[in-house]
Amino acid sequence: MSQSNDKAWIALENGTVLEGRAVGARGEATGDLVFNTAMTGYQEILTDPSYAGQIVTMTYPLIGNYGVASEDDESERGWAEAFVMKEMASVHSNFRSTSSLTDWLIAQNIVAIDGVDTRMITKLTRTEGSLRCVVSTTDSDPQSLVAKAKAAPSTDGRDLAALVSCKEAYEWKAGYDESYPDWMPSANGERIKCVAYDFGAKRNILRSLVHCGFDLTVVPAHTPAEDVLALEPEALFLSNGPGDPAAVKPAIEAVGRLVGKLPIFGICLGHQILSIVLGARTSKMPFGHHGANHPVRDNLTGRVEITSQNHSFAVVPDSLPDTLELTHVNLNDMTVEGMRHKTLPIFSVQYHPEAAPGPLDSSHLFLRFREMVEGVRAR
Repeated sequence: MSQSNDKAWIALENGTVLEGRAVGARGEATGDLVFNTAMTGYQEILTDPSYAGQIVTMTYPLIGNYGVASEDDESERGWAEAFVMKEMASVHSNFRSTSSLTDWLIAQNIVAIDGVDTRMITKLTRTEGSLRCVVSTTDSDPQSLVAKAKAAPSTDGRDLAALVSCKEAYEWKAGYDESYPDWMPSANGERIKCVAYDFGAKRNILRSLVHCGFDLTVVPAHTPAEDVLALEPEALFLSNGPGDPAAVKPAIEAVGRLVGKLPIFGICLGHQILSIVLGARTSKMPFGHHGANHPVRDNLTGRVEITSQNHSFAVVPDSLPDTLELTHVNLNDMTVEGMRHKTLPIFSVQYHPEAAPGPLDSSHLFLRFREMVEGVRAR
């Protein structure tokens, strides 16, 4: 493993500057600072396109101890702008690993730093909200670093889905990998043709849909409604993705034209876009939800599920129109975690039922989507 004693620095726009050790690519990166509370799953986090524009701090103190396994990638590359840890493991051990995390970060050109007080960083983020920051291995001047942090672009108002989305439509056929714990029976019977909007889709979402009987055509984030209907799907899926949902205006327009014509299921950014289309509002959260351990109550069943989450924006509860029913609530802060339309076959959740990383408590929602589409078929 490539380890060194090279120095690195992280600076926040509030003037905080910390010195640590460079454990990834050399260079400099800026973005919104967020903290993730998952104890495992760093590879899935780093390759989640929803982290574009963000610098991720892990609250768990030791990262990298099981290395990197190529089949755990959630996209074709790493998307986090930079990575911050208390300690990078000096040795990795896992029969599935193909690389150390340090070597992988270098290959992915992701700047990373360890040896800093991640507890302090997390407390600052919780008290002051999401702060812009810079991680650098090339600049040691505190004044210069803070100026760069203050000049960094925020995720507010940015259509980052356009950055991370696929450039042309494609078919996705893969189901779960053999190593993935299968909690759901695979679908039997006729398969369902579904179009999935790629706002930054994670691979395990697509695998979950295939496993539940959907034949997927994935389309770019700015695909017009007419192009979707030309594919003659029976269902529409809206994926996760990064940034400000209100800024993804082409998708908002397209989804608005598709409401009422197809059953729809949305996750994360897809949930937020759908809420805007149906008359609700979104706003940026103080420090967001990022982790694999958030309790969510399903109001339809009364069950509490532990969920995987990654979002900095949320639906404003008081903005939900009478046509929408609140179906899921975050028990940490009572924010909106899910909704459904009272008369149309439409529902969505803010969190990640595909996990990767995280618990599988909510994987049944993919079956709920299939059952909803089958109900429309039967009419």
